[in-house]
Amino acid sequence: MDGPVSAERWTKLLATIDALKKADTIAEVVDIVRASARAIAAADGITIVRRIGARVHYIAEDAVSPLWTGQDFPIEQCVSGLAMLTHEAILISNITLDLRVPQHLYLPTFVRSMAMFPVGIGEPIASIGLYWKRTGRIDDETVALFESLARSMGAVLYNLDNIDHATNYCAGRRTPWGAAPAING
Repeated sequence: MDGPVSAERWTKLLATIDALKKADTIAEVVDIVRASARAIAAADGITIVRRIGARVHYIAEDAVSPLWTGQDFPIEQCVSGLAMLTHEAILISNITLDLRVPQHLYLPTFVRSMAMFPVGIGEPIASIGLYWKRTGRIDDETVALFESLARSMGAVLYNLDNIDHATNYCAGRRTPWGAAPAING
């Protein structure tokens, strides 16, 4: 996919990682990534998806037209979920030629090619999706940029989740991801 000059993309990525390091909440992390990911990818849309058990929830997006924010799907029936289950990025140059893509959900949208990156340390807890209006190979630089962004986002979420688990465990509250705190010991 064509995009901004390489140096601009890497500069935007570094600024995003710097902002992530300062984030105090999971909501801030999501907002930071949502606000910058589309420009870094030179994409027509991005989405952030979180895993809750056997389902994936589309929690944020920035796209030329609405996609799936607020909806959830079974993890095995969604490309975002498959990226989490396999722990690997999924690159799809033409959605109409890939059996993993639920055509009934994608064909009414602008999406014709996509990439999905798992986010998390150990077990992925989220994914970042990139969407383009036209078909075509996802370039190596975009893959490298988003592997770096996904790793950074995963590290920040991991740290925030550990802090929140400890704080909420002591206070007897639920965690920001909605599950009851689970600390062994």
